[in-house]
Formats: sequence, C-alpha cells, structure tokens
Amino acid sequence: MTATLTSGKPAFKPAFKPRHSAEGGQGRHALLFLLPAVLGFAAFYLYPSARGLWLSLTDWNLLSDPEFVALDNYGELATDPLFWKALLLTGYNTALNLVGQLSLALLLAALMHRLTKSVVLRATLLLPWLVPNVATALLWLWLLDANLGFVNQLLDAMGMSTHGFFNSPAEAMPSVAAVTTWASVGYVALLLYAGMLQIPSSVYEAASMDGAGEVRTFFRITLPLLRPVLALVLVVSVIGCFQIFDTIAVATKGGPVNATKVIYYYIYQEAFTHFRMGYAAAMALSLVLILGLLTWVQMRLMRASDSDLG
Repeated sequence: MTATLTSGKPAFKPAFKPRHSAEGGQGRHALLFLLPAVLGFAAFYLYPSARGLWLSLTDWNLLSDPEFVALDNYGELATDPLFWKALLLTGYNTALNLVGQLSLALLLAALMHRLTKSVVLRATLLLPWLVPNVATALLWLWLLDANLGFVNQLLDAMGMSTHGFFNSPAEAMPSVAAVTTWASVGYVALLLYAGMLQIPSSVYEAASMDGAGEVRTFFRITLPLLRPVLALVLVVSVIGCFQIFDTIAVATKGGPVNATKVIYYYIYQEAFTHFRMGYAAAMALSLVLILGLLTWVQMRLMRASDSDLG
C-alpha cells in the first residue's frame, strides 16, 4: 500500500524516536558523569606529566626562569655514576624485599588458608602496614640504634656482638629492606590469602583423595592457580620498592657513604637540596619509563590475564 501524499508531505509520522537520538542522549549523560573524573585526571596526572616533561628539557633552579637545554639533562644522566649507583641500590633493595616479602607472605597466607581463618589474626597482620612509614622508620631507628637500641642491648645480653645496623655500609641497605618487609608482609599476605580463597575447595579435596600432602598440594596446586594474584603482587611490590623514600630519609639520609641513596632519594636531593629541578625531572621521567618496562615484562612473563581455573 502506498501512503497518500498531501502537499508533497507524507500522510503519517513515525511513532517512535530514532535510535541514534536516544543513544546520543545516553552518551551526553555518560560524559556528564565522567566529567569530574576526567577533570581530576587532567589536573592531577596529565598536566603534571606534561609539566615534568617540559622541565626535564630545561635548567631550572626554582628562582630564575627555566632555560631550555633540550636533551642535555638526559645526556648527563647517561654519564652520571651516582644515578646508576642509585638504580643499582634500588634494584638491590627491591630484590631483598621481594625475596623476604613473598616468602613470608606465602607462608602466612598458606597457614591462614589451611589452618585458621581468624579475623583477629588478619587484623593483627595488617597493623604494621597501617602505621605511617615515618613512624615505622623512627620506631626501628630507635630499636636498632648502635648504642641504646633494644636489639643491640638484647644481643649484648646474649653475649653476641652488637651491630651498627643503619651506620654500617654493608648492613644499612639490608636493614632498610628488613624494616620495609616487616611493614608490608602482612598486607601482601592478605592479598595472597584472598587469592587462595578463590581456588575451589573441590580441587584440594581431589588432591587429598589422590594422597597429595600439604607441601605437594601447595607447589602443584596453590602456586599455579595463584599466578594472576602473584603477578599483581609482584607489580605492586616492585613499584613500591622503587618508590621507597620515607625510611631512607628518616633512618639513613642516603648514608653511610651513599650506601642507601636510592633513586627516589637522589631525585629529592637534586631537586630540593641542589635546586636542579630540570635534572631531577629527567631522572623522574626515566624512572617512569623503567617501571613501565618492568611492569610490562612481569605481566608478560607471569601471563597475568590468564587463569588456570578456566
């Protein structure tokens, strides 16, 4: 049937609105709700990042106007022995922390998962992580003091030799790593414990029926099925270790003889002690690239997006 035309116009109008009109309205509403987050991201991430990139190409002492020097700061980085030493010390601290944190956290998580699910125990494990880093550093600075510290007093009472934990170039970085591990291991253990709770109990029941013991079950079932959570923990732990600053600033101030001058503390010194903001910005951006590369490598090696639970 052909619609009757009057004055060249159709005799009827559609009784529904076009689909694209409704979708356009929903899109505008979505953008309206996203606007605060977009503005916050632009103000606190995009602008500082762009500003940092610009500063890394300048020579600026906070007092005079920035002077454009192109890639000179990056060229200086390549030949700065203190920068490379700071990176090596940061890597050393990261390795010490990862070994200590993951070993203890896996043990604690497995014990909680297989033996007890006490809420009080979980809250107790989280307490050191909730204490501010500066307070933690001060606490251990007093405990490990070479003369009056409780730990050295205890060692002396047991007839053992005392140690200048934060005053010895050989012991300073392991001591800092031990403090960081003590503060973070409970939080990491709870992350791993949460991952273990996602593993179906039927898997453990089948392993038990096959005669597998606790140790074999842990290495053959728990660890492989925990891989996505382990990948997350590794990424977060590596980034956190590279960002260590509070403990160093309070306990050692980069000493003795630069034995604990990690990359974050070196950036801070160059920016606010030597007033070389451009050089500090270049180091900061280099650190961002390094962390991005490390994160990508970890995610690929750990196959974080794949789960054996199927």
